[in-house]
Order: sequence, then C-alpha cells, then structure tokens
Amino acid sequence: MYIMVYAGKIVDYFRLIKFSHSVFALPFAFTAAIIASDGIPELYQIFWITVAMVGGRAGAMGVNRIVDRKFDALNPRTQGREIPRGVIKAWEAFAFTAAAFAFLLLAAYKLNPLCFKLSPLFVLVLFTYSYTKRFTWLCHVILGIALSLAPLGAWIAIKGTFDPEILPLCFAVMFWVAGFDTLYALQDMEFDKAQGLYSIPSVFGVNASLWIARLFHVITIGLLLSLVPIFGLGGLYMSGVLIGSALMLYEHSLVKPDDLSKLDMAFFNMNGYISITVFVFTLFHYLIAL
Repeated sequence: MYIMVYAGKIVDYFRLIKFSHSVFALPFAFTAAIIASDGIPELYQIFWITVAMVGGRAGAMGVNRIVDRKFDALNPRTQGREIPRGVIKAWEAFAFTAAAFAFLLLAAYKLNPLCFKLSPLFVLVLFTYSYTKRFTWLCHVILGIALSLAPLGAWIAIKGTFDPEILPLCFAVMFWVAGFDTLYALQDMEFDKAQGLYSIPSVFGVNASLWIARLFHVITIGLLLSLVPIFGLGGLYMSGVLIGSALMLYEHSLVKPDDLSKLDMAFFNMNGYISITVFVFTLFHYLIAL
C-alpha cells in the first residue's frame, strides 16, 4: 500500500517538472561532451553530466511551477497541473526544487573545479528565467540561454576550461529553444495579454511570431553548420543537421495562423527528434573515426 502511494507521488513530481521533456537539452549536452572528448567521455563524466542536467532542469521547472502557480490556476490550459490541483503543495515543490539544485551543485563539484565555481551562476540563470515573462517578451531567448548552459556545462565538465569554440553550439541551442518556445507560447497568447504577461505572441501577434520563430531556426541551422569547420566534423554530422533541418521545417508546417491544434506535437515530438538526431549523428562521426 505504502509503496503504491510513494510511487504515485514520484509520478506526480515527474509530471510537475515534465521529466520527459529532458530529451530536449540533454542530447545537446552529450553532443558537446563528445566533441570536447574527441570521442566517448569517461563513464563517470557521463554520469555526473547527466546528474547535473537532470538536477538543473528539475530545479528550473520546479521554480517555474512555484512562481507561476497563481497564473497556472487561472489558465484553463494549466489548471490541471499538480500545484493548482493541490496534488503537490508549494512547500513540497520548494523542497523538491532545493534538492534538485543541490544535486546540480554536487555533480559540478564531482566534475571539476571550474564547473563548481560556475555552478551558482548557472543556478541563478535557471532560477530567474521564470520571472522574465513579467517584464519582457525576450523571455523565450532567456529560456534559450538557460538551456544553452547544457552544452556549455558539458564542455567545461570535460575540458575543465571555458573555450569560445563551443559558443556556436550554445547559441544554436539558444535560438532553437527560443524558436520552439515562441511557437508554444501561441496557445497562451490571449491569456498572456489579459494577465499583462509578455511573450512574442502576446506582443507581436500570430503571423509575426511564426516568422520570428522561423528566423530563429534558420539561425540555428547556420550555427550548427558552423561547427563543421570549427571541429572538423564530416558528412555524417552534416547529414544529422540536414535531417534536423527537415524536422524543423516539418515542425513549422504543423503550425498555421488559423490552426494551432498541432502545437503539442510540434513542440514535443519534433523537438525531441531534432536534438536526438544531432547527437546520434555526431556520435556516429566519432565512432567511425575511432
């Protein structure tokens, strides 16, 4: 009986932070780790990078759910979330968030000194994102910056140094996230306007938002291709970027100004496929080189 209760509570926490959405940034962290290692990283590095990523993302989502709980209770789309329904209390979410960030700090400590020194700054970025919708429509870009810490952190975890050559991948993730988050925000456009919240859709409207998202993703593709000469990546990697580009094109084809019904599919399925595709083809490049 108690086992079932605890198992159900764990599921609630997984739903609270949308654990399945970890697939978005984690593959890009592993992509950076593989490039930094010029092959396969050590097992302990893979383990602690994973702990850092999961802890950081869980903490960031926990903060988001806590600070947005009043808006979530008012928004018909989000009223079913765990805190508005009372399934998880705010203090429980706070304790969970603190524990998640503690795991991030522990993982950073285990990886190397620079990771540990930078980890409070990373936590600060992850913590503050949730407040940005209250004052700027650039919140999507700031979310992109938060997720771009994944490849940057993984690079530092392997190298132990900050090196500017990894920045194009970080910026690629930033623009990729900003693009798909702009699309996702379309479904809350009217709610955001009514509540005085800022987003690209609530400020610029549907048509402009679609074009801005497309621009962000064109920039993403260009930045991913720029890694070819920087790191000597070959045809396999470029094939992965080409497939990822096709998936982005398909993602945009699913969202039309007069039909937003496929937003969930565009948001979750396509973006999960894109990040995994880039990672897998990067991995193939190094496996064949070995």
